[in-house]
Parts: sequence; C-alpha cells; structure tokens
Amino acid sequence: MRRTSCLYLLLLLTLACGTPKRKVLQATNAPIIRSDTVKINTESVTLALPSIGEAAVTEAQAVAIPPVMSTENRVQLLMRTGINKNADWTEAIHYDVRKPNFVIIHHTAQHSLSQTVRTFQLEHTKVSAHYVVGKDGRVVQMLNDYLRSWHAGRSKWGNITDMNSVSLGIELDNNGREPFPEAQVQSLMTLLDTLKTKYQIPFTNFIGHADIAPTRKDDPSMFFPWKRLAERGFGVWYDESNLVPAPSNFNHVDALRIIGYDVTNLRAAIIAFKRKFIVTDVSEVLTEYDRRVLYNLYRRYF
Repeated sequence: MRRTSCLYLLLLLTLACGTPKRKVLQATNAPIIRSDTVKINTESVTLALPSIGEAAVTEAQAVAIPPVMSTENRVQLLMRTGINKNADWTEAIHYDVRKPNFVIIHHTAQHSLSQTVRTFQLEHTKVSAHYVVGKDGRVVQMLNDYLRSWHAGRSKWGNITDMNSVSLGIELDNNGREPFPEAQVQSLMTLLDTLKTKYQIPFTNFIGHADIAPTRKDDPSMFFPWKRLAERGFGVWYDESNLVPAPSNFNHVDALRIIGYDVTNLRAAIIAFKRKFIVTDVSEVLTEYDRRVLYNLYRRYF
C-alpha cells in the first residue's frame, strides 16, 4: 500500500512539472531572436540614411543649382542636331571647323573685367566674346576660336551680314570714356599677332564694332589707337604725308561702300568713318580734309 502511494505521488509531480506536447509544438512556430546573429553597424546606417533635416537641405540644394552643360557637350549636341535623320549616316574623315577671317574689337562699356566675364555667363544677356583683355593686360579667353560667339549682333561689312560666323570678338575692359592703358594695348597687339599668324587673317580685316554696326555702336571709341595697330599690321591707316586732293569725280559714297561700310544709313557710315580716322571731328559732313583721307585710304588699300 505504501509503495502504491509513492508511485501515485510521483506520477502527480511529473504531470505538474512537465510541459504538454501541444505547448511545445506551438513554441516552435514562434520566431527565435538571437542577438549575435545580425550585427548592426550604426555608422553605416547613419551615412546611408541621413536625417530628415539633412535630406531636406540636399533636396533644396539640388533645386537651387541648375544643371550646366559644358561647351563641349553643347557642340556635340549641335553636331547631332545637324545630322539628317532621313539619310544613312557614316562619317567622312576629311573636314575642317569654322575658320575665323575677321577680328572685331570692342570696348566693354562696363567697370571691370570681372563684371564683363560675369555678363557673358548670365543666361539672359545673350552676348559673348572670344577674349576679354583687362586694363592690366590680363587676357581671358571665354570661347574656343572655332566657335561662333555672339558679339557682333546686327551688323554688316561689305556683303557679309552675319559677322558672328566669320569673326573673332575681342572685348577691351574700358567704359568708352577713357584712354586705353599701355599694358592693355600691348597685350592686345600680342594677341592679335597670334591670331593673325594662326588663321592667316588679312590685315584689312581687323576692324571695330562701330565699323560693322554704325547705327548702333561707337566702340572701341575715339580713344582707341587705330594708327598704332595699323603700323603693326592690324587694320588700315592713311598716309598723312601724301594727302592729295580727291578728284572732282570722286564718289565718296562708293568709296565708303568699297572699304566695307554699310551706306544704307549714309550719315551713320560717315560718323563711324570719322570717329575712327579723323577722331577730332565726328560730324556727319565730310570736309575737304576728310575727303582726302577717304581718297587716300581707298586708293591705298582698296
């Protein structure tokens, strides 16, 4: 009897302390979390996932900074645009790019070289030049010589009505009311010598903005030393020692036109001519002296 009671008591204790089979099966379906299975690098998480504030700043900066296409990419885009999509395409290997045949000299009518550089980099200005020469002689090139800059505007010289396509534009840092410093002039002539030699530009094709746009422009102003440039082979000048009277049948309108001036507005053409060669008198009337100068230039070069 005592042995039976002990066995019964042992059975009760076993049932009370054991885990039912049903509960064991349920426990195996629950996820097992082991802290050493996945180790989290908090530094990498911080770099990969910026805070909300940092993300907002990055997005704001992306909106504020517009995409800028490089000059090379612009040229490539223009070249692709020029391909006829209706034709088969295979590229020839013999060709040239634009060859400049004129140099147009301007003054900036601004207050500093940096201001002019900035002007040529603003989208709304729609103006540019190949070179800007500072008062101290510093030269800044802003476009490749082979590219077409927007410096001449509405202009004409001889029969050419698109001067931008055939010329290089050089801007001199000058407000138009002051002499050009010696360092600037010397630097300009060095640049002109390089361009003339490289592209075989005729000496008669070094002209000013006022020459090609007499109704709109007066640059590079009466202070510009055209005589000095002509003596170096950049532009034309008259022989002051041989100013013979023009013959009675000399047609000054035809002479101006043959030189290159657009005589559609004869008054503007005369003023542009006198601003460059007479300097001291820029009236619209040709005096006897003016006619001698014009005749000398016409006979000497054209």
